[in-house]
Amino acid sequence: MNNSFSEFHLRTSIFSGAGSRSILPQMIQGLSGKRAILFTDKGLIQAGVAAQIISLFKSIQENVEIVGVFDEIEQDAKAENVTKAVRFFKEHQADALIALGGGSVLDAVKGIKWMLNKGYNDMEEVLHTSIREFPPEAQPTGIPHVAIPTTAGTGAEVSPMAVIFNEKLGLKVVVRTPFLSADIAILDSELTVGLPPRITAFTGMDALTHAVEGYFSTTATPFTDSYALYAAQLIAENLPIAVKEGTNLEARGNMLMASAMAITAFGFGNNGVPVHNMAHVFGAKFRIPHGLANSVLLPNVMAALPSFYLPKIKRFAKALGIENSSSHPEECLTEVISFIRNLRHQIELPDTFAEFNLDADALHSIVADVQSDSASGKFLIPADIIIKVTEEVSGLTPSKVNQ
Repeated sequence: MNNSFSEFHLRTSIFSGAGSRSILPQMIQGLSGKRAILFTDKGLIQAGVAAQIISLFKSIQENVEIVGVFDEIEQDAKAENVTKAVRFFKEHQADALIALGGGSVLDAVKGIKWMLNKGYNDMEEVLHTSIREFPPEAQPTGIPHVAIPTTAGTGAEVSPMAVIFNEKLGLKVVVRTPFLSADIAILDSELTVGLPPRITAFTGMDALTHAVEGYFSTTATPFTDSYALYAAQLIAENLPIAVKEGTNLEARGNMLMASAMAITAFGFGNNGVPVHNMAHVFGAKFRIPHGLANSVLLPNVMAALPSFYLPKIKRFAKALGIENSSSHPEECLTEVISFIRNLRHQIELPDTFAEFNLDADALHSIVADVQSDSASGKFLIPADIIIKVTEEVSGLTPSKVNQ
C-alpha cells in the first residue's frame, strides 16, 4: 500500500436501473431546484433522447420545470460552449442543472457549474492552465446538479474533474474540485441502447483505459484498486455484448456501472497516466474522439513502458479473466496486452489513426506537446517512447514522423 497522502470520496448519489430516469423531477425538487436547464447536444435532440427527459416534467405534481434546453455542446466540451451556456442559464433565471449526454456534455455542465459558482463569464479567458482546488477554497456550490450519461465510457457523471478544450490555446485543460461532480447520477441503461456500435466500442475502451491507469497509478490505494479491478472485469465481460447486442439492457447497465467505477479509480489514483497524457494531445491536435484515442494508444503505451506495469500486472490479468496467466511478470504483461488488442479487434476498432490522415508536420512538436500536457504530472514520458508510440499509431511512415 502507498502510505503517502491520498484523496478518495464519492459524493455523487447514484441511482441505476432501466427506467430510473423517471425519478428525475423528484430528484431536482429534492435538491431544492425549481427552474432547470437541460444541457445536451444536437444528436440527442435529433435521436429523441432529450424528448424522453423533457416529457417527464409534463403533468407532474412537483413544483419544478425545465425552463430551457441548451443543445450547443460539441465534442471535447469547448470553452466557448461553456461560456454561451452560462449566459443561457442566467438569461432563463434558472436554478438547476440537468446534464444529458456523453462525456463532453457532462464535463461542460461541470464547467458551467464552476463558472457560475466563481462568478466568471468567459471560460476561455479564465482557463489558461489546469486548476486544482481543495477546501477551504473549494466549497459546495449550492446549485442542484443531476447528470444522466448516455454513453458508458467517461464516467464524468461521478468524477470531480472536467476536461475543457480551450480553442484559443489549442489545449485540453482540467478543472478539479471536490464539489464539481453531480449531486445525483442516473444510470439508465435504456438511454444507451440507441448508441451506435462504434461509439459503444470506443467509449467502453475509454472506461477500460480509466481502469488500467487508475490501477497502475503511482498513487493507487486499496480504494482505487478495488474499483479498477472490478470495473476491468465488468468491461471484459460486457463490452463485446453491448457492442454486438445493442439492446441488451444487462450488458448496457453493467457498462454504465463499470464506467462510473473506472473513473473513480482513475480520478483518485491520477498520477502516472501516460495513455491519457498522449490521448489528450492527439485529441486536441487532430480532433480524434477521446475514447478512440485511448483505444488506439492503450496497448502500445503499455508495451513501450513495461517497467511501469510489471509490479501489479498479475492481479490485473486475473481481473480480465485471463486463465492460467504466466507467473513471470514480463510474459504476463504480454498476455494482458494481447488480450486488450484482441478485445479491440473483437469490437472492430482500429489499431492506428490512419483513418484521420494525420498531418506529419503537426507531429513534429509531439514530444513537447505530450510532455507539457497537464496530465503529465510527475510522470514525464521519455521523448524516445513518445516518438516510438507515435510512429506505431500514426498511420504514417517513421521517416515522416521524425522529419
